[in-house]
Amino acid sequence: MEHRFSPLTVAEYFAGIGLVRMGLQPHGWQVIYANDISEKKCEMYETFFPDAGAHYVIGDIFDIDPASVPSATLATCSFPCIDLSLAGNMNGMIDGNHSSAFWGFIQILKAQGASSPSLVLVENVPGWLYSNKGMDFRVTVQALNKLGYACDVFILDALRFIPQSRLRVFLVGTKLPVSHTTVELILTRPKSLLSDRLKRSIVANKDLQWFYNEISDPPHLNSAGLAEIIEPMSDSDSRWWPDDEVKRHLAMMKESHYARVERLKHGQQFAYRTFFRRRREGQQRAEVRNDDLSGCLRTAVGGSGKQFLIRAGKGNIKMRVMTPREYARLQGVPDEYPITANGVQALTGFGDAVCVPVISWIAKHILNPLAENGSPLYQRQLPNA
Repeated sequence: MEHRFSPLTVAEYFAGIGLVRMGLQPHGWQVIYANDISEKKCEMYETFFPDAGAHYVIGDIFDIDPASVPSATLATCSFPCIDLSLAGNMNGMIDGNHSSAFWGFIQILKAQGASSPSLVLVENVPGWLYSNKGMDFRVTVQALNKLGYACDVFILDALRFIPQSRLRVFLVGTKLPVSHTTVELILTRPKSLLSDRLKRSIVANKDLQWFYNEISDPPHLNSAGLAEIIEPMSDSDSRWWPDDEVKRHLAMMKESHYARVERLKHGQQFAYRTFFRRRREGQQRAEVRNDDLSGCLRTAVGGSGKQFLIRAGKGNIKMRVMTPREYARLQGVPDEYPITANGVQALTGFGDAVCVPVISWIAKHILNPLAENGSPLYQRQLPNA
């Protein structure tokens, strides 16, 4: 006999276009507050979730009145990564103009005091572990510890759920009673959840307050699947680049990258590859993946942000920008969710977001068990007779 659970409540910070909500909702979580500084991301959120007007607040997180935030079981925090990313400027969480927004999140939790959420979920790029020589990660955990949260941490790659290489670090904080507080247990996790870099970060911070949560092994990494998410498009579609633009990008490739595309060109079936434009040694390069997978999606603002698509085979090579729907599928968003935003707005919204099935997996295997075992707000009910 299955159990039903009362909805668990969420305050969603840096909510973006709502993919955290999309991942949590099927597992009984109800977003009652959301905040982001971007009006354009809120527009996309409202397209996915028409009830957003009742709880989505647009504005700088430092300007939020903590008293206006309703009490919730969980607070999620996908704070800006630009100051922690190799693709950004690596200014860190203290000096950076973007990633320092994390302190606005801490400010709200501190002001809420005893009514702050029992659980927090913080997410960011792997650069979080080593920016400012590891101090950014340390001060994050310290700040949560000071507010009464013991922390657990793990990595998870979206490639275990969809055909996109997207490694992220997840920090779970809890004020609920926990069984294990020995940090060494975290260090016994498999590589699917514990990279060498994360292991070094934990060892360097053993003095902080940790807890260990038993986590199931995630699915195996995908080795293919890009072709399955590509939108069908006729050769006459205007989104394909003209021949001279294709030739220009072929000329931007190193010999090894050009050779792999040429090999695919002579195949009897169409094959798809993604590529980014990069500045290398003073010149622009088109760097092509050598597998049926996508690179990590990013914001579409900036010269290296967009991800491009190659279709090669049957003696022909075609190229174009990936579509918003393809970006959505690479983030695990079902096609039933409409996309009405323009190209750059949509690509940026999805590129900055989380992977939906990753969040769903975390809800099922980590957040729900923590809430069920420790929170009085999580009431188990038998179905009506």
